[in-house]
Amino acid sequence: MRTIVSIDIGGTRLRAAAYKQDQIEPISQKRVETKAKEPNAFGRLINLLEDIWPKNEKVAAIGVSSPGPVDPHTGVIMITPNIKEWRDFPITAKLTDHFGIPAYLDNDANLAGLAEWKFGAGRGHHNVLYLTVSTGVGGGVIINDQLLQGHHGLAAELGHTTIQSDGPLCGCGQPGHLEAFSSGTGIERFVAEQLKAGRESLLHPDKKNSAHVISEAAKQGDALSIEAYQTAGKYLGIGVANFLHAFDPSIVIFGGGVSQSGPLLFDSFHTSLKERVIHPRYLEGLVITRAELGDDSGLLGARALAELKLQN
Repeated sequence: MRTIVSIDIGGTRLRAAAYKQDQIEPISQKRVETKAKEPNAFGRLINLLEDIWPKNEKVAAIGVSSPGPVDPHTGVIMITPNIKEWRDFPITAKLTDHFGIPAYLDNDANLAGLAEWKFGAGRGHHNVLYLTVSTGVGGGVIINDQLLQGHHGLAAELGHTTIQSDGPLCGCGQPGHLEAFSSGTGIERFVAEQLKAGRESLLHPDKKNSAHVISEAAKQGDALSIEAYQTAGKYLGIGVANFLHAFDPSIVIFGGGVSQSGPLLFDSFHTSLKERVIHPRYLEGLVITRAELGDDSGLLGARALAELKLQN
């Protein structure tokens, strides 16, 4: 029976866990602060792994979930938020050198989708579209039970699909991406621009209004806040219509904090989606649901990746 060690690299925390193949609950797990501004983040990661390493089990492989652009084919983290020393960082080779077993890497959104397919809301589905709608918009796609990675390992950057060519700038610097409209950051930008233009609102124009604050104001009937979420939902529907045309999934799974805003976001999303699909067949039997795994999706996705690689 295989044992897998999983790593979830976050901007503020490093998490690690060990799993037996037939169990979803970890044998051991631990988290530590990333301390990204201090040198030797890799040394702290090794110490974390040695703390959770199962003493009486033979570990078959290590799976790694990381934010930012990564190359899963070579196991290189190209850039990761907050850990500046990890630029073009060959993390899987270093892990293999230290522990003597194979290690596998992929993007955190891809692996959250893989985790939901294997252990969460996507169980039993063979074609899955996963979207995390939070500070940004990320995606993962499963096609015929295989994680879509692409030639360079950069597939499924769904938040960076262009929805409006002359739209607002995305955080990546390009105009009109889905993330610029439908993420928490996009919602905040919309409200800030409207307040600056003189719109009346319960929100204070001189304060930083987070997506959560805006959603709370919407619940109190604030027209601007309601419009901000409705606009985000509209563009999210346009984006998902594009993804249905490209991938034809049987289920769409939403994760991330913004996706928890319920009808405030999803009423306009469903209206927009129905208007934009080129044929109602795309919507027949389509399941649209929320993710089930929460914060564990990174660890479980890294585990699922390692298990799939060992099978192939």
